[in-house]
Amino acid sequence: MGERGDAEGAVAQEFWRDLRRNTQARIGLGRTGDALPTTEVLALRAAHAAARDAVHVPLEVDIFAEQIASMGLGDPVTVTSMAADRSEYLRRPDLGRQPADLSVIEKHSADIGFVLADGLSPRALTDHGAGLLAALADELADRYTLAPPVIATQARVALGDHIAEAMGVRTVLVIIGERPGLSVADSLGIYLTHAPRPGRADSERNCISNIHPPDGLTYADAARVVAGLVAGARKLGRSGVDLKDTSRIGALTTSETRTIAPQEAPTP
Repeated sequence: MGERGDAEGAVAQEFWRDLRRNTQARIGLGRTGDALPTTEVLALRAAHAAARDAVHVPLEVDIFAEQIASMGLGDPVTVTSMAADRSEYLRRPDLGRQPADLSVIEKHSADIGFVLADGLSPRALTDHGAGLLAALADELADRYTLAPPVIATQARVALGDHIAEAMGVRTVLVIIGERPGLSVADSLGIYLTHAPRPGRADSERNCISNIHPPDGLTYADAARVVAGLVAGARKLGRSGVDLKDTSRIGALTTSETRTIAPQEAPTP
């Protein structure tokens, strides 16, 4: 019985080991007595601490702005929402959607504007913001005019509508830190809004989420999806639930394409 039990246990471990290669979810953790193994308990606590830090550790704006300025897209300006601090930002999502002061933003009348927002994970913007912005610029610069980036702190997605209106751009891409979880604490999302203006509904946006190489979507793949959505939005005249991902095939609507709607990702 002991040998049979050992053999069955080995088979089970091999089964779970194969599955773990394809997911970041915590599956097949096993047990020690009536509890999880100590290593798994400690790993869960570490992941929880990392997620909390991702939310609360602020973006180092000056360092990040220097990094973005070195990319040659123009000197970024920094704005903030009406949330006075992180505590108020977390308690009052409505304040994170309203600008405190946009007087530093100049009109550019460009095709595309970029808003680099800390969102619910400033760490994600620190880790991936510059790399993703570079990939987007490489993909879009030959076809569209690009406005200098804007860095936004204590920001929710809808703050980008106010910023875009002040810039005068046709389409805005809000690159924002997504809500961290126990598997990923540094994931970025891109929210695309065509003809942005204050009051746009979430259904009028498209979202590309889970951008955090090497485990999530790569910068280049995200940029290709964005390029398809921008082209589709300009042809369709709007973004949102009617706009399909055309990065793989060149059609606006087909059963093989997939609408990337805001409800498919957590809205910061």
